[in-house]
Amino acid sequence: MTSRKRGMRRGLTAYGDEEFSLFLRKAFIKAMGYSDDALERPIVGITNTYSGFNACHRTVPELIEAVKRGVMLAGGLPVEFPTITLHESFAYPTSMYLRNLMAMDAEEMIRAQPVDACVLIGGCDKTVPALLMGAASANVPAIMLVTGPMLTGDHRGERLGACTDCRRFWARFRAGDIGAGEINAVNAKLAPSAGTCMVMGTASTMALCTEALGMMLPGGACTPAVMSERMRHAEASGARAVALAKERLTPDKIMTPEAFENALRVLLAIGGSTNAIVHLAAMAGRLGIAIDLDAFDRMGRDTPVLVDLKPTGQHYMEDLEKAGGLVTILRELTSLLKLDALTVTGKTLGENIVAALPAWKQGVVRPFNSPVFKEGGIAFLRGNLAPGGAIIKQSAMDPKLMRHEGRAVVFESLEDLAERIDDPALDVSADDILVLKSAGPKGAPGMPEAGYIPIPKKLAQKGVKDMVRISDARMSGTAFGAIVLHVTPESAVGGPLALVRTGDRIRLDVPARTLELLVAAAELEARRRQWKPPRPRREDARGYRKLFLDTVTQADRGCDFDFLAAPATMRIPR
Repeated sequence: MTSRKRGMRRGLTAYGDEEFSLFLRKAFIKAMGYSDDALERPIVGITNTYSGFNACHRTVPELIEAVKRGVMLAGGLPVEFPTITLHESFAYPTSMYLRNLMAMDAEEMIRAQPVDACVLIGGCDKTVPALLMGAASANVPAIMLVTGPMLTGDHRGERLGACTDCRRFWARFRAGDIGAGEINAVNAKLAPSAGTCMVMGTASTMALCTEALGMMLPGGACTPAVMSERMRHAEASGARAVALAKERLTPDKIMTPEAFENALRVLLAIGGSTNAIVHLAAMAGRLGIAIDLDAFDRMGRDTPVLVDLKPTGQHYMEDLEKAGGLVTILRELTSLLKLDALTVTGKTLGENIVAALPAWKQGVVRPFNSPVFKEGGIAFLRGNLAPGGAIIKQSAMDPKLMRHEGRAVVFESLEDLAERIDDPALDVSADDILVLKSAGPKGAPGMPEAGYIPIPKKLAQKGVKDMVRISDARMSGTAFGAIVLHVTPESAVGGPLALVRTGDRIRLDVPARTLELLVAAAELEARRRQWKPPRPRREDARGYRKLFLDTVTQADRGCDFDFLAAPATMRIPR
């Protein structure tokens, strides 16, 4: 069968004559200088996600060389190939809009090319889930290698890191606490090296969740991008990819319901990015696994935040690396983990934990009984404003706002927000609740990280640091605040969020997990009858934009394309 064919005989181009197809393939690949001996080896593909627009991936070329070394030392033939790459700050309208395109690219290139295994190199936020989504669908043996976090910078003796400190200093600038000269000086210090954000943003979160999922070699999540250990890890990943090819250890054998439960447990314990919920849902969906967000919330009731790392705590990723990395967290969570879950090592998660170096004294990962926050970092909300659910990062908000009722101040779109948020005449107080519409998967489109609605300038100048904000958008994992996100269904498809008007009362109760619009049902029904969907934009009618709008799912299903997800046959957590 074709699926059992290896190396150059795998996935031959359809000419109707397999031997001619192989003959032609070898003729052209030999133009790259390969010998017959090399072409008989297991072929390991390596995704080249380098881009001049992506500083998170600046080290990809040297990682590729290290992977190649590992592949060749293990007797394989390494072949790199390009894929789409994404950087959060260099993707219009948002990198989330393009994540599924990258996933499709990865899937089709892995499937189309004669690779027996693949090393997936990613880093910046959406690249890791995109590559794993594609690999899960292609189901060719694969292993994830992340570029690693940046080192921290320094400003006047104060340690800095992208991008939690980006937001903190920008808030101070907006409030008038610092001037243009200082904010420009800070700008040059926030990203001092290659690598991903060094706080518990989405990149760091996805790296840790991927290692917990079993798709990365142990110890790979935290090592800074510029450290020599990152290169040794890349070499080991290349060598292990050859073994994966020989063992035919495919993603579906690793990315199991038990493995996803481990990843979700780690997400809660690290105070990770809310974005991870969307990405893990999309990754699981490719394998017919649906995440039960109510059950996930129950999981959070007995999974405390253990990692003292920004934006929930004070440390940075290089500190977590010095504390032992993910295994230090896993040891504290042992009683809650599915230790029999298989990993890319060929061993179980439990066996990997036992094989790790002994623990040592450190102050970044707290003991289970002395946590940073007594529950998981993310809470799942329901109510008449979010019948399909919404989430909030409860570990990174002002505790005084856990239970809050206030008057809605509504912004109908991102453009409306940009035009009015700093207007001195804006009718708003610190007790009000800011509401943003049309920022969900279809509305924006692409569900941008606009949920971190800035504090209105007139309030920021008075010292207001946090207030309740609600939207159908996402928020960067580096951000913080009493921010309700992923309201489902989104406003652009007629969800209740579309019916909110300025002056309405809204009640948020995080301990009770409720989000309620305090408007009579009859009034809401009358508004629903009057509601009209947003007018189509000119660019909505063609190309990728049309495909996206026609098929993207809501946040609770991962914002994947409906035709790419496998039929759901399992629900987790159980």
